[in-house]
Amino acid sequence: MILFSFFAYTILLFVVSWFTSRNADNESFFIGNKVSPWYVVAYGMIGASLSGVTFISIPGVVGDTKFSYMVIVFGYLVGYFVIANVLMPIYYKLNLTSIYSYLHQRFGYYAYKTGASFFLLSRIIGASFRMFLVVYILQHFVLDNYNVPFTVTAIVFVGLILIYTWRGGIKTIVWTDTLQTTFMLLSVIISILLISDHLDKPFLELYKNIQEAEYTKMFFFDWRDKYFFVKQFISGAFIAIVMTGLDQDMMQKNLSCKNLSDAKKNMYWFSWALLPVNFIFLTLGAFIAYYAQVKGIVITGTSDTLFPEIALNHLGTFAGIVFIIGLIAAAYSSADSALTALTTSFTLDILGIDRRENISKEKKVRIRKISHLGMAAVLVLVIIGYGMINDQAIITKLFTIAGYTYGPLLGLFSFGIFLKRTVIDKWVPVIALVSPLLSYLIQIYSPIIFNGYQFGFELLLVNGLLMFAGLLFFSKPKS
Repeated sequence: MILFSFFAYTILLFVVSWFTSRNADNESFFIGNKVSPWYVVAYGMIGASLSGVTFISIPGVVGDTKFSYMVIVFGYLVGYFVIANVLMPIYYKLNLTSIYSYLHQRFGYYAYKTGASFFLLSRIIGASFRMFLVVYILQHFVLDNYNVPFTVTAIVFVGLILIYTWRGGIKTIVWTDTLQTTFMLLSVIISILLISDHLDKPFLELYKNIQEAEYTKMFFFDWRDKYFFVKQFISGAFIAIVMTGLDQDMMQKNLSCKNLSDAKKNMYWFSWALLPVNFIFLTLGAFIAYYAQVKGIVITGTSDTLFPEIALNHLGTFAGIVFIIGLIAAAYSSADSALTALTTSFTLDILGIDRRENISKEKKVRIRKISHLGMAAVLVLVIIGYGMINDQAIITKLFTIAGYTYGPLLGLFSFGIFLKRTVIDKWVPVIALVSPLLSYLIQIYSPIIFNGYQFGFELLLVNGLLMFAGLLFFSKPKS
């Protein structure tokens, strides 16, 4: 029944894909012909920004981190405001398809290739982690019963995404994301109600219980703590800027809006909608932790398995179906746009087909399709590789790695926007490699150097500042 639900939902996506991808070309694939309604983009971006990581990992870690993640979400509001009023006006003014083209115009060839390469690295790592989590859950809780190899599961999962994004790209994803956001949110709400029903407690009484157990604690006031609320808030602002505003994946949807005004509306509504949505996810996490405590459920491995363990093995068949549909909806909504963005950046930024006037339109489409297939293959390989080394909750690993790979992008864009100096272009790749290395060393030795202070997600800001400082050193006043 669970596998039937999975394939039925996938077929529904194929139907939407068929309707939206008719007469699609490269412009449809890259920016949806710039006709996407802003409210559709805003609603769909909720699912894309949350993904399977949020669906699984955030509820899983609430038992340890409480509601501290909510402070990061408050910080998102500042970050999204900066995106809407600083970054998006630049992207629309320059009429960009790939946002990293800005680096070419502002700095030069090496900065451009460096920015695009760091995005490709960042997104391949991040997207693969997100997909791995879903593949692992499907494998561990469902497909192991049928002796299906993990490699086959990974290939099928990525292959299905490849098929329904093959022609339409962003034009298709804008509409499938609305479907997936709806199913994901319904899954979370229904799961909350099912837990309440199984514990035979009304929702308000159960919420009072998690408050008394201090699961809803948001603010940590020890400045040395990884969850110190000031660090969390500032980190949230910069995470939003780099993982949305400087990320081709997320900005590609915004650039498919008709104009800058619509894109800003999308960003404002999307950012405020994330507040109640993330609060619901954290509430689910607290209910899960409380349920495990009451029922004496002990899990082995990472906290990522807590939610699926309860949903699939303790709440009944209906809860299992609800969980799987929600998980797949969350996973598809981020994975499909990630694959499309990787294809876009590789095709435009690395291969540069938009600047090659000596090749036909048909050949450009063929190159894009080959790149699409190649990126899908890379994701499969990374998913399989990560399956061999999984050792901690995905949400922590994802943001830790993003702190290293997105930091140089933060430094590059902020320097280009706020300073009018000319950078020695050939030094940019070197600075971009040194900055994450220094950040890593700072994180390792911070408790010794800074009297017990531990870096959390704010390492991203440190990395960006190091990149900024390096660019400043290898620059001169603009003539």
